[in-house]
Amino acid sequence: MYTKQEIIIRSHREGKSQRRISHELQISRKTIRKYIEDYENLQKGSMKPETVLSTYLSSPPVYNVGIRSKVRLTKEIQSVIDILLEENDKKVQQGMRKQILKKIDILQLLHEQGLEIGYTTVCNYICEKRGKSVVSKETFIRQQYQPGSSCEFDWGEIKLNIGGQVSRFQLAVFTSSYSNYRYAVIFKRQDTLAFMESHVSFFEHIGGVYHQMVYDNMRVAVAKFIGKHEKEPTQALLQMKGHYQFSHRFCNVYSGNEKGHVERSVEYIRRKAFGFKSDFANIEEAGKYLESIIIRINQAKQQLTGRTAMEMFADEKKLLWQYKEPLACSDTVQLRVDKYATISYCTNRYSVSDKLVGCFVDVKVFSDTLEAYNQNKLVGSHQRDYGKHQWIISIEHYLDTLRQKPGALYGSVALTCSPYLKKLYLQYYTETPRDFIDLLHYCRQNKISAENLETTVSRLVELCTKGITTEKLMALLGNKPREVVKQMAVINQTVYMAQEQLKQITALMN
Repeated sequence: MYTKQEIIIRSHREGKSQRRISHELQISRKTIRKYIEDYENLQKGSMKPETVLSTYLSSPPVYNVGIRSKVRLTKEIQSVIDILLEENDKKVQQGMRKQILKKIDILQLLHEQGLEIGYTTVCNYICEKRGKSVVSKETFIRQQYQPGSSCEFDWGEIKLNIGGQVSRFQLAVFTSSYSNYRYAVIFKRQDTLAFMESHVSFFEHIGGVYHQMVYDNMRVAVAKFIGKHEKEPTQALLQMKGHYQFSHRFCNVYSGNEKGHVERSVEYIRRKAFGFKSDFANIEEAGKYLESIIIRINQAKQQLTGRTAMEMFADEKKLLWQYKEPLACSDTVQLRVDKYATISYCTNRYSVSDKLVGCFVDVKVFSDTLEAYNQNKLVGSHQRDYGKHQWIISIEHYLDTLRQKPGALYGSVALTCSPYLKKLYLQYYTETPRDFIDLLHYCRQNKISAENLETTVSRLVELCTKGITTEKLMALLGNKPREVVKQMAVINQTVYMAQEQLKQITALMN
């Protein structure tokens, strides 16, 4: 617009020629001629000369750009976006709609691959690809919170491929209202024990307690409704309040916006973590991966404040209430031991000592483990199974019975539940099951782990490929393993020397 003003002023005020103006401004004479002709045509209209001059000189020049090709949106970038959109479609078909990549995530992947493109270009291409138009957005009211004052909690469902099997898991998410500091833990089920353990883990992680916790009307927090607006908290929530001494607040029904921080955090964490990767070898690997993503999110700068959540949390950590020792989270039930020396909990059966058939045991249930006690003595401990009608059996619980019934060992579920022991039995003990049972008795009495037994068997196979017996294994596992190894080494050395001498004699005879 400045150049257009100079052309008109120098032509009509100073009376300079187009050639001279072109030389002074270093602009093509075609451009100068165009601006002068436009001004003269505008003067021929009904407008006053003064109005024509001020109007024309204050309006920016208009260019006829036509239809231009998108410079940044190359075919390579389009193919990458198309592949990511196809992966989103596959997730939708698998019921993983909440873990699809959004436009901003696709832009992030493009930048990580070294492809330079703008967010608007990506959005426009995806909208054209999907045949969608821009929709008007909802308006939100910015809130102000005091440091350490409140923290919001919510659940979110995720689907992960663990060991080749897709399963549902629950994501417990905490978000600070002031700093937007986030924390999340994976659980197999959204129950009371997971609800309590998530809080214990969060308070231990931050080393303090927020003044108020905010919940929606989830079953693990609300026992029942009293009237139209009043809610009665569950025993678990009351127990946590009494231990950590925080206050609580429930949102109104269908008012997730009242805890908008965590509502956004559940979707954000689920997408940033498991939108990019959802296949893991085990749940522990998934938990470590989630932890690394949370750290990265908390260390990123936030748009509204210009500071990271980690920096803002450092300010409010000083104002948190003092953290007490962790709350013991468990559910205790009393169950009878059946004729298979198992107890039944949630349709699954867990083994205990075979001496307790017909007796009652006290069972402490945690979110991931289950422990059985008889007269305050631990008689069984297992990883909790969330399947249906599963048998979780430990063979050491049946050793006394197997001594009386050794023939029952081969087809027993107890042997099947331990793949290594079954392999060891089939390789060396099919003809002598009593010796195998004696070996297991010895391991139980001396508290020898399965890993130690496997290592010892491997050592014995290296020293003596034939004649793997219980006596030799017990000798290696006993108090003098070095002497046994030394004796076997001497025997092997003698055999080796004898073989070498025979080879030399044979060579001489030939």
